[in-house]
Amino acid sequence: MATLFSKIVKGDIPCYKIAEDDRFFAFLDINPLQEGHTLVIPKKEVDYIFDLDDKTLCDLHLFAKKIALALDKSIQCKRVGVVVLGLEVPHAHIHLVPLKDEGDVNFSNPKLKFTPEQFEAIASKIKFNLEL
Repeated sequence: MATLFSKIVKGDIPCYKIAEDDRFFAFLDINPLQEGHTLVIPKKEVDYIFDLDDKTLCDLHLFAKKIALALDKSIQCKRVGVVVLGLEVPHAHIHLVPLKDEGDVNFSNPKLKFTPEQFEAIASKIKFNLEL
């Protein structure tokens, strides 16, 4: 059975896409902790990130680095935090969260709400600063 993220990659579920290549996909989290909170996934369905083969795991992080650098240029923050929880959706993924302080990655915090237009504007800003 296809995961929620696989359905997003296929276009069956809409998203605010940041970038993709033949193996990886990045899109805004629709329940963000911070403005610009982005999910980076392999297109290949693998539940646990450490079940990815070494090359895919390394390449996923290199793809995420490009997204993080664009986030850093696009969203006012001190750093971009990297979090791997892997419990929410059974598909390996990395959370990239722009940080002003450590509490910004507390997943118990209330999630931010944005309109579709605001999500589009955030995605456009990040894509503008992306160097793939």
